[in-house]
Amino acid sequence: MSVKDTVIQIIAEQAVLDVEDVTPDSTLDSLGIDSMGLVESIFAIEEAFDISVPFNANDPSESEFDISSVDSIVKAVEKLVAEQS
Repeated sequence: MSVKDTVIQIIAEQAVLDVEDVTPDSTLDSLGIDSMGLVESIFAIEEAFDISVPFNANDPSESEFDISSVDSIVKAVEKLVAEQS
């Protein structure tokens, strides 16, 4: 399973949606994921890829981790996975 597929699956589970309902340009807000769901998604992503996400839950806008859309999250995770290799 690719990074993209895994991230989308994690986000779909948090949003209680089918994977098909999560598109690259979806925002977490549009999927109904609140701040708690976001934090749970970040933890699940960290666990799935054995990475550490530079995310400040208290101030997401100050994070280096772009959560503006599903696609931006996928790209950020791909970058972290590549850096770890």
